[in-house]
Amino acid sequence: MDLEKVSVLSAYEHVHSPAQFSMKKGMPDENEQLEDKTDEELVALTLENPDNYRVLVERYEVKLLRYIMRISSSTMEDAEDILQDVFVSAYRNLNGFDPDLKFSSWIYRITHNKVISHYRKTTARPKTVTYEGDNDLLNILKGDSDLAEDLERQYTAKEVMDTLSEMDERYREVLVLKFIEDKNYREISDILEKPMGTVATLISRAKKQFKEKAEEKNKHI
Repeated sequence: MDLEKVSVLSAYEHVHSPAQFSMKKGMPDENEQLEDKTDEELVALTLENPDNYRVLVERYEVKLLRYIMRISSSTMEDAEDILQDVFVSAYRNLNGFDPDLKFSSWIYRITHNKVISHYRKTTARPKTVTYEGDNDLLNILKGDSDLAEDLERQYTAKEVMDTLSEMDERYREVLVLKFIEDKNYREISDILEKPMGTVATLISRAKKQFKEKAEEKNKHI
């Protein structure tokens, strides 16, 4: 039994327990102070006291779960398993965190790698990507001038989701990072561990593929 993993997962699950919320009410000043800290400050505080890690978990669990669902064909159960692995891996490697790198980029990079690792071990992989709760996705994509200019008609949210599902994974992910996760080129470069020039090329090609697939769908309507 890996006691370290059990400890981290217990802390992860404890975030949602009634006892945890009661504890927060009992220590409002301390929790408010922690919530005001930057991610990087919380990393330093977690190295001093592991209990502080729960604040980072609370801050990122919803974002990362949605990210996993957006870039992969994970079931909710698989996505939650991947998310737990992300938090365990991040906790174990906090000592090696580079303070010159944004924590958000660092933990998104871990998530990206965990998704890849998970599906390398999976023989049967579903092909449909789920975008539950992404009601604003259509408007975000329409807000990009390049996409708006070249698409010949207005698309429903479902049509956008279907188009994204059919895209190459590397292109789908950069669109998600750029337009949904609102990451800049430097952050995407750090997450994917690719030069910014390569990121720019990937985004350009991703837009092109999205347009082509969307217009191809339009021909059959």
